Amino acid sequence: MANGDDVIVIGAGAAGMAAAVELAAAGLSVSILEARDRIGGRIFTQRDRFVDTPIELGAEFIHGLPPEIWRLLQKRKVAITEVSGDNWCSGKAGLSRCDFFSQVDALLQKMDDRSADESFVDFMEREFPSNTDDPKREEVKRRALDYVSGFNAADPALVGVHWLVREMRAEEKIEGDRAFRSKNGYDDLVEIFRQELAAARVSVQTETVVERIRWGRDGTEVTAHAPRGAVSFTVRRALVTLPLSVLQTAPGDLGAIEFVPALPRQKLEAIKKLEMGKVLRIVLRFRERFWENISPEKSKTLSEMSFLFSHDEWFPTWWTSMPEKLPIITGWAPFRSAEILSTKNREFVVARSLEILQRLLGTAIEDLQKGVESAYFHDWQSDPFSRGAYSYAKVDADGAQEELGRPLENTLFFAGEATDVSGHNGTVHGAIASGQRAAKEIALIARQQSRAGRSNIKVLHQ
Repeated sequence: MANGDDVIVIGAGAAGMAAAVELAAAGLSVSILEARDRIGGRIFTQRDRFVDTPIELGAEFIHGLPPEIWRLLQKRKVAITEVSGDNWCSGKAGLSRCDFFSQVDALLQKMDDRSADESFVDFMEREFPSNTDDPKREEVKRRALDYVSGFNAADPALVGVHWLVREMRAEEKIEGDRAFRSKNGYDDLVEIFRQELAAARVSVQTETVVERIRWGRDGTEVTAHAPRGAVSFTVRRALVTLPLSVLQTAPGDLGAIEFVPALPRQKLEAIKKLEMGKVLRIVLRFRERFWENISPEKSKTLSEMSFLFSHDEWFPTWWTSMPEKLPIITGWAPFRSAEILSTKNREFVVARSLEILQRLLGTAIEDLQKGVESAYFHDWQSDPFSRGAYSYAKVDADGAQEELGRPLENTLFFAGEATDVSGHNGTVHGAIASGQRAAKEIALIARQQSRAGRSNIKVLHQ
């Protein structure tokens, strides 16, 4: 059926919501089809009512000062807090304060995108050959590998140096080494989009799983499954904002889309050159901030602890709510850690996370088990509508994001963080920027075709 809209947006994540708002502002009628029963995509904020604080199961930090996010939050006068506190590292000698990021950054600055691309592992072996006689150097190398896999959720043996360099340059422009949180978490941003979509009369249909898109020069037909059964929409243009890993999934699996005709070879090759990172996190709320009384160093407790880094195979990174002193601590399991934890049940993940904390902090496991009051986690790898965390580029993937985001026949468009070309893949602001970019492309083509139509009418009447 023809629903009367100019554009169908597939996916109500950050990219889809931002695009719909932009399209509506350009005077186009828009509907969003969202597979989940909520909007936000990989933004997934819950609320712990006992300490009245947001619990982030997806995106949490605002990395730097990206205008795509800050403009929206500042316009609504949303309170924003910068992350602060001490960084601690776990080593053979126990816990000690560490300047983790500056040590790693000095090593990463040696990467170069002017020579042939290579994996981060190959770069490390070439520039910093293993030297067991220099344990400090080997420790920095290991932390650099941990950083690349932790921050990017990436396989260091797959991720390309060219992509990492572009990411670093993009972060420098927005002070990406700083991190912030919004008062109500990323739910503040979702709520702003929710209000803007409502004000623009954008229809948002949740629990509507798109299964097929027929596309061509004359328009698109979108077939989906909704609570009321099969539905179809015939529109001039469709914008696909699905995560990379969903685009990589074979048709027939839940969440995957069959494109008819199949996507062109160049776009399929671009999709193969990109990879989806893997992450699983757990958020634990305790009765009290038990770590405040732990003193790894003389006269220095963990009261101001912000991040805790280790080489643990399950949860190598932990962080607190600093500067807010809440009894909450988050465990981060990227890459291989996520692979071994994915599909495990809640009881297993909670038990393993407490065992890791016991080993890192030296607190009796019985005390931790008695002290934990709530545990939250979401397995993004097993979620059929995300199938991973966020994207990165493999070796020799230069141009892949541009190709993935390139429109087809001026009727089928693509957005999402994996299509961002500014170096901000894997971020909320990168997703927003991609949605706004695609919306501008659609609006421009719509205006051009509208002017052409008016010109043809004028010729007919002469």
